[in-house]
Amino acid sequence: MNAVAQVFAVLAVLVHLLAFTWEVVLFERPGVHEGIFKIPTANLPATRLWSFNVGWYNLFLAAGPVLGLVLLHTGQDGAGRWLVLYCCGFMLLAGIALGVSDLLALSRPRGAGLGGALAQALPPLGALVSAAF
Repeated sequence: MNAVAQVFAVLAVLVHLLAFTWEVVLFERPGVHEGIFKIPTANLPATRLWSFNVGWYNLFLAAGPVLGLVLLHTGQDGAGRWLVLYCCGFMLLAGIALGVSDLLALSRPRGAGLGGALAQALPPLGALVSAAF
C-alpha cells in the first residue's frame, strides 16, 4: 500500500477519534451538543445514550485501520492492506449514509450537517482511490 493511501487512512482514523471525543468525552458541553450537533440542551438527556453508543462505534472503527497499518509495517502486508481497505470502505459508506440522512432530516435545515458527512467520507475515499494506484 502506497504512502498516500496510508496518509489518507490515518486522516480517516483521526476524524473518527475526534468524533469519539465529541460524542463520548465532550458531548455535554454546549459548544459540542449545540454547536456541532445542533442538539438543544433540553434534548441532551434523550440523546446522551445515542451519542455514547455512536462515539464508541467510531472509536472501534478507528482501531481497524490502525491495526491494519501496524500489520502492514510488521510484515503482514496482505492482512494489513485488506483490513485498512475494508475499514476505509466501511467509513466511506457510513459517511454516505450520514450525508443521506442529513439531507432527509426534517427537524432542521437540510444540508446543515453535510460537513460532518464529508469529513467522514473523503479521507477513506482518498485512501481507497490512492490504494488502487
